[in-house]
Amino acid sequence: MTDTRVQYQEETNVRTEETERATEQEEEHCPECGGDILADEEHGETVCEECGLVIEEDSIDRGPEWRAFDSAEKDQKSRVGAPTTKMMHDDGLSTNIGWQNKDAYGNQLSSSQREKMQRLRTWNERFRTRDSKERNLKQALGEIDRMASALGLPEDVRETASVIYRRALNEDLLPGRSIEGVATASLYAAARQTGTPRSIDEVATVSRIDEMEFKRTYRYIVRELNLEIQPADPEQYVGRFASELGISDEAEHRARELLQNAKEQSIHSGKSPVGLAAAAVYAAPLLCNESVTQSEVSDVTDISEVTIRNRYKELLEADGQAQFA
Repeated sequence: MTDTRVQYQEETNVRTEETERATEQEEEHCPECGGDILADEEHGETVCEECGLVIEEDSIDRGPEWRAFDSAEKDQKSRVGAPTTKMMHDDGLSTNIGWQNKDAYGNQLSSSQREKMQRLRTWNERFRTRDSKERNLKQALGEIDRMASALGLPEDVRETASVIYRRALNEDLLPGRSIEGVATASLYAAARQTGTPRSIDEVATVSRIDEMEFKRTYRYIVRELNLEIQPADPEQYVGRFASELGISDEAEHRARELLQNAKEQSIHSGKSPVGLAAAAVYAAPLLCNESVTQSEVSDVTDISEVTIRNRYKELLEADGQAQFA
C-alpha cells in the first residue's frame, strides 16, 4: 500500500513539473504565432514582437510613483535608506542623526530642543561605537576614505580596502602596528588588486606614516592574509599619466605599444612599472612629433629624469627605434 502511494506521488510530481515547464514555454513565446514576447513598461503591457498580440495588460508598475529630476530631489523623495557598505564600521545600518538643528518643516529648533538633540547625538555616537574594536574600525575606515579621495580612487577600491582591513582586524594583525599603517597598506593592496594602482610614492605622500613603515606593513599584510596580488602592469599607469600631460590619443596608443614590445622582450623584468610608464609617455609623444619635456613627465609621474632617460633608451631599442635614443 505504501509503495502505491509513493508511486502515485512521484507521478503527480512529474505531471506538475511538466505542466510548469509547458507554462514557462508558453509565457516565453506568443500563444498565437510562437514569436518572442516583449514587456512594454511604458504602457504596462506584454506584447508579441512578431504579430503584435497583447498577451497581458495593466501590469503592476513596481517603480516609485514619483519622479525626480536631479540627485538632490531623488534623495529627498526616496523613502528607503542607504545601501549597506563596508566603508562604514557598522555597514551603514545604524541610525545617523543629522547635524542641522531644524525640524521637518525647515524651522530652527529652540534652544532647549537643540540641547536635547545634541545629547541624543552624543549618546547615539556612543552606541554606534560600543567597544575598542569598533572605534578602531571607524578611525581606520575614515583614514582609508581620506587617502582614497586624495588619490582619486573609485568606490570599489575603497570597498576592497575596507574588506582587507576588516580581515586584518579579525585575525589580530594590528598589535604592534599603527592603525594608519595597516589602513595605508590595505588601500595600496586594494588598488593593486582592482587594476587601478598608485605608486608607493603617491600613497606615501597622502599617508600619515613614513614610507619605510608603509612598505614593511604592506609586506606583512600581504603575507599573513595570503593576498594574491599580481605585479603591477606599466600599461595601467599610462592612461592617467597621458591625461595629466595632455598628450594625444595617438601618442597614448604608441606608449602602450612601446610597453607591449618591452614586455615581449622581458625588458620590464626587475624594473619599476611606474618608471617604464613614465619613459613610455615621454618617448611616445616624441615619436608622434609632439612636444613634451623630461621635467614635465618627471613632475607628473614623480620619477627622476635620470630614470626616465635610462628607461627611454631601453624602450626605443626594444622597439627598433635606437636612432632616436
